[in-house]
Amino acid sequence: MPNLLYFVDVSSLSKRNTQSLDFTVNRVLIKLFKTSNKDIINDCKDIIIDTKLPSVQLSQRFDDYIAKWL
Repeated sequence: MPNLLYFVDVSSLSKRNTQSLDFTVNRVLIKLFKTSNKDIINDCKDIIIDTKLPSVQLSQRFDDYIAKWL
């Protein structure tokens, strides 16, 4: 995940692009855990992998970047 988000820290992606990143992560988890149950996928994402969706991570990283320079 860090490699995926490395260069987009300071850029402003459109809502469609962030949704596309979220969709990709969700699809990988669906295939990895062989389930389409959203609750199971969310639990696996939160508990097992301990990660957030790219849209949430990008928002936090952008806020941190702005706070660093202000």
